[in-house]
Amino acid sequence: MLIAATLVFFPAMMAFAASSDFFTMTISNRVSIALVLGFVLLAAAAGVPAGAIAANLLCGAVALCVTFTLFAFGWIGGGDAKLAAATAVWLGFGHMADYGVISSVLGGVLTLAVIQMRGMTLPAALTGRDWFARLNNPANGVPYGIALAAAGLAVFPDTQLWNVVAAI
Repeated sequence: MLIAATLVFFPAMMAFAASSDFFTMTISNRVSIALVLGFVLLAAAAGVPAGAIAANLLCGAVALCVTFTLFAFGWIGGGDAKLAAATAVWLGFGHMADYGVISSVLGGVLTLAVIQMRGMTLPAALTGRDWFARLNNPANGVPYGIALAAAGLAVFPDTQLWNVVAAI
């Protein structure tokens, strides 16, 4: 049960965060809180040493400082900042470079796709959809949580928690 919970919880939360950002252009604080609490509980239950759990929490705190600086400059949304920090808790310092590169590349592709889409005429079937109108509005940002979640999923199988659980 622990193995299933550990290997399913993080991907499920990433999928929820990405879809929420896509459809509403928001990521609830509850997602980030659940990710941090879920990591602590699952890592402790899996036998990850307390020092390693603390190091991952510190990684999340550092990521929160960095991402909130980006938020303060208006470069990313607040939900994106919190999601990146909560994801950093799961990944740890050793995987932050990979996470940063992958999320940047995916975010760039996503941004270009959204800009391209915004230059097109709306399909009639999507005209009345609130979520599509938000996504298509140039005044709105890009749902970057999609890139952050996808990057987190790409890196997750290399993490300490994944390896500890896989060895059980």
